[in-house]
Amino acid sequence: MSEAKRRAQYTLEFKQEAVRLVQAGQSIAAVARTLGIVDQTMFNWVKAHRQGRLTGADSKPVSAEQMELTRLRAENARLKMERDILKK
Repeated sequence: MSEAKRRAQYTLEFKQEAVRLVQAGQSIAAVARTLGIVDQTMFNWVKAHRQGRLTGADSKPVSAEQMELTRLRAENARLKMERDILKK
């Protein structure tokens, strides 16, 4: 018997962070390669974000507070990484 191949499911936070990387100036191909996803998938996420239709695997509505918390966590992680680089 052959096993059915399961599609990967990504959270809304993951998709938003990926889109943020593209908006920060990285190419869609570079972000997709880094995250291990197909370029077309990344393109679809960016397009859905621009249209306000980006959803996650859980498809639950996300409040403004949750979006802000996600953004601040991502910014905090980025700043820690930059700090660590500057320490070296």
